[in-house]
Amino acid sequence: MTNMRILQFLSALLLLLIQPKIALGDVFSAVAGMEVLVATESELVKHLDTYIQEEENRMKQLRGFLKEYESMNQEASVDASKYLANPINAYLLVKRLTSDWKKVEKVMSQNSGSAFVKNITQHRSVLLFPSDDDLKGAAVALMRLQDTYKLDTHALAEGNLLGKKYSRHLTAGDCWELGRQSYNNGDHYHTVLWMAEALNKFEKESSKTVAKENILDYLAFSTFKQGNLEEALQLTDELLNIVPYHERAIGNKKHYEKLLRQRVIVYRKGEGVNANLSEPFNTANLKLTKPAGSTDNWDVYEKLCRGEKLMDLRIEGSLRCRYITRNVPFFFIQPIKMEEASLKPLIVVYHDVISDEEIATVKKLAQPKFQRATVQKRETGEREVSTFRIAKSSWLKNEEHEYVLKIDRRIGDITGLDMATAEDLQVCNYGIGGHYEPHYDYARKGEVQKDFGWGNRIATWLFYMSDVEAGGATVFPKLNLSLWPKKGSAAFWYNLDPNGEGNDFTQHAACPVLTGSKWVSNKWIHERNQEFRRPCGLQPDSEML
Repeated sequence: MTNMRILQFLSALLLLLIQPKIALGDVFSAVAGMEVLVATESELVKHLDTYIQEEENRMKQLRGFLKEYESMNQEASVDASKYLANPINAYLLVKRLTSDWKKVEKVMSQNSGSAFVKNITQHRSVLLFPSDDDLKGAAVALMRLQDTYKLDTHALAEGNLLGKKYSRHLTAGDCWELGRQSYNNGDHYHTVLWMAEALNKFEKESSKTVAKENILDYLAFSTFKQGNLEEALQLTDELLNIVPYHERAIGNKKHYEKLLRQRVIVYRKGEGVNANLSEPFNTANLKLTKPAGSTDNWDVYEKLCRGEKLMDLRIEGSLRCRYITRNVPFFFIQPIKMEEASLKPLIVVYHDVISDEEIATVKKLAQPKFQRATVQKRETGEREVSTFRIAKSSWLKNEEHEYVLKIDRRIGDITGLDMATAEDLQVCNYGIGGHYEPHYDYARKGEVQKDFGWGNRIATWLFYMSDVEAGGATVFPKLNLSLWPKKGSAAFWYNLDPNGEGNDFTQHAACPVLTGSKWVSNKWIHERNQEFRRPCGLQPDSEML
């Protein structure tokens, strides 16, 4: 029972108690005394009817939640891996189990449902519930995909990726949540895009999933923060038409008008500040500035992720594919397929070098130990979680399974390097928008890596253990090179020149996974014991195949 209904009930009871000349124990003894009970009963009937109507509305609302959850869960349960390979589905699942579920709990808590909510809360130690940080991460991942692959906001909200329908459309409430998460991250660019989409969907929705004033509140301020003063004022006026005493909007309106006067723009209510503002709000008319990337060649990185061809055709034309044996007896029977991707520095792709059975075993061994992937601090070499690497990983030692040992030996046979100074096999899985921004595998001057006593990381071996439907390339921005995941293949490159100096051109990145699930595993091989296996040439950067 709400506070208002309790107050109404107590008021009716008080009227009964203060009736003159009637003691509580004497009501039944005279008809005149009982007349007041008719009025009391009428009042109670009215309140009970109101209460039942509210309960029925509450149950109707809960049935709506149930229907939606059942529908979504049935769709996801058919093939969970395929369902979650879609970033929109993955985001919506996290949202359903965080902010959406809080709304369900709130409705249930209004009455006897509080006992059920308490029971659910007690099971949180057993059931896996995503956190608010998970929701934030899922939202940021969608923004990353949107920027990297130049996805149209409206198309993405309709469940379309690269022209193909992948999932259900987002509601106005879903778009609003994405905008709110962007706002909380200080990202007003994406706040404008998603709040504008929420506003567009709000006008078309028959069953509203968010209040219009909530959309306008965020949209107006973020529009202002993006430098669109007149449009921000237009949206604020629209907000004040709905909520005339909105304190923040009143203050913002005064501030915007002051700034407009300073720009010698006269604002007269009802007329707009220029001809454009007589038209409906449209982000196409706005000046919007996208957040800058974290590296100087960010634009090249994103182009390579999208599959744009940037490599010089003369360089690309000089690359070859061939079979190699490395004088290993087994490879004379079954030679290794090698594809050159770059000659300076040497980067190659070996095909069909790990079997499906080995991949399945490595995944099975690694998954129970998965933790959020980390990066090394530049100053100390200690590992830490970072937003520029989104994945889960674990490490496998050679002695954990015969396949892990065989893989290690195979890498040594193919590369000709001594694997005694190689790190354990790192296994990674990239989820929603999973990526690793441009970085180097070797320790540059001033950086500290974990000290194995083996020197710097001379080379990197990277297995691709799954195909990826869209996205997920390994790119080298300074070489204009993209390597696309192909299950069973492996990329290999030297991080250091033969003279031991780091090669700046080996800067690389893992592009965000657009659809699908990306599995990789890698070995970092160190300098120690490689002196005679990879000898120096006559030139500092000379390479021996």
